[in-house]
This record gives sequence, C-alpha cells and structure tokens, in this order.
Amino acid sequence: MSALLHRFRNLLIQTETWLAACSLLLLLLLALAQILARNLFDSGLPAADTLTRYMVLYVTFLGAALAVEHDRHIKIDVCSTFLSATTLRRLYRPMRAIAATVCALLADAAIRYWRDEWLYAPEHERWLVLVGLIIPVGFCLLTLHFVLTTLLGKEDDTCCQP
Repeated sequence: MSALLHRFRNLLIQTETWLAACSLLLLLLLALAQILARNLFDSGLPAADTLTRYMVLYVTFLGAALAVEHDRHIKIDVCSTFLSATTLRRLYRPMRAIAATVCALLADAAIRYWRDEWLYAPEHERWLVLVGLIIPVGFCLLTLHFVLTTLLGKEDDTCCQP
C-alpha cells in the first residue's frame, strides 16, 4: 500500500510540476502579448487581463501544492522555537493532519462558492467560472498533499530542526 501511495505521490508531483510550468509560461506569454498589443497597436487582447489574473492563481495553487511536498510551505509555527527537535519529529504528522483538515474545510467552502457561481453566472460568462475551478481544485490538491504527507511522513528529519 505504501509503495502505491509513493507512486501516486510521485505522479502527482510530476503532473503538478508540468502544469505549474505551463501555467507560468502561459501567464508570461499572455502578459507579453497584452503589453505588445497595447504599446504597438493601441489595443488589447480581449480577456487577457482576466486570464492573467487566473493564471496567477494557477501558478500559486500548483506551486503551493509542490511546496507542501518539499516542506517549503508557509508555516505559522511558534512550536518550532519552543520545542525540541525530538518533539517536533513526533508532531510532524499530527500537524500535517491539522493542516489537511483546515485545507479540506477551505476546499468545501470553495466548492460551495464555485457551485453558486456556476448556477448564477450568465451564459456568456460561464467560461470564467470554469477557469475559476482552480480555487476549489487547488484547495483539494493542498488537502491531498497534506494527507499524503500525514500518511507517508518524510524520509529525512530536516523538517524538524529547531
């Protein structure tokens, strides 16, 4: 079971890495095209600004999920200054389980919000709602990564250095 979870985790990391890289490339290309269109042709690309804003969310959420895997995510961890490395190692998985719970609650709220947006969006704006799926999907990915980290733990103990 553990080997299957490790393979799944590795596949997830590879997929997210490619998606994050493609999202960043698309973000840069859209921004460049918009700048060129405005400066050279005195016009702009329709919806490029909106798509650029969403691409920032894609890069952010995919990058955050990858950061969880490398233990480089944002932490509000006052415990690390007061507790010993041994205690921090013992608390590693429970703290990740708490983070998974928080992300799951945020995912649930994001899913409910997205459903409402889908129901009440005008027909011509539905594509924006589809692009906005990154918010619930992003929180679900964060939850999944924290759950996998809770189940599998870390191979090294660099996470627990005071």
